[in-house]
Amino acid sequence: MAAKAQKKYIRISPRKVLIVCDLIRGKDVSSATAILTQTPKAASEHLLKLLKSAVANAENNHNMDPDNLYVSETYVGPGPTIKRIRPVSRGRAHRINKRTSHITIVVAERE
Repeated sequence: MAAKAQKKYIRISPRKVLIVCDLIRGKDVSSATAILTQTPKAASEHLLKLLKSAVANAENNHNMDPDNLYVSETYVGPGPTIKRIRPVSRGRAHRINKRTSHITIVVAERE
């Protein structure tokens, strides 16, 4: 049995979130929490909140023991891109893409 939590439309690039996702994949929940609290990346705050939500879902909805949980899957996908225009010289314009992310964390019990 597995429990998951999703966070959508986060205003951070999926490429930046994937770096932090790779750090916690396969770790038990207590060490993943310690890693996320000590990582100086902007995505770690979002992932820590999402990890706590996934653990709460496992405990309350699936009656799992929170001490035996580990992060079985983490993945991030691109959300919609917000497009902005920046004026440059000679009357031209360059596009700025503000990317968003959809993050999913799945926790499961160790056997």
